[in-house]
Amino acid sequence: MGRATGSWLSGPQIGGGPEGAYRGEDLGLSESGPGSIATGWPRVAALLVDWLLAGGVTLLFVRFGSPTLGTWVLVTWFIIGVISVTLFGFTPGQFALGLRTARVDYGPDRTAAEIAGEVPIAAVGIVRTLARQILIVFIVPALMNDYNSRALHDRATGTAIIRSR
Repeated sequence: MGRATGSWLSGPQIGGGPEGAYRGEDLGLSESGPGSIATGWPRVAALLVDWLLAGGVTLLFVRFGSPTLGTWVLVTWFIIGVISVTLFGFTPGQFALGLRTARVDYGPDRTAAEIAGEVPIAAVGIVRTLARQILIVFIVPALMNDYNSRALHDRATGTAIIRSR
């Protein structure tokens, strides 16, 4: 019975992982600790930090109460996300919460040491970062997750939000 209620309470899922496997195992990620898939609440908190930062930066240039304020906050959030993930692998909110955006299209051949940062891992890159941000802005795939807790924009770009510490 617990399995049945857990399935509808855990939200929409795409596909299903192998029975007995932990989230991220098929991507070559650790089960827990640095290099493991980030859970939902830290990702939401990181997004909130990023939105608040984008709102604060936007208010330096756009008058409060302006009819275009929301659009400019979105543009600022988009730019901050693209620049920071391309250069550093994380947004300010992800950094604050101990998360990062990582490429996971290498599959299980990658080791946990690579993902945890003990061995340098490949940067996400500008093309993937732009694609992620555009998908988030226009399609809102972040609401639907697969069995690895990756949103659709992460699946489409071969990335995942992982723990960095």
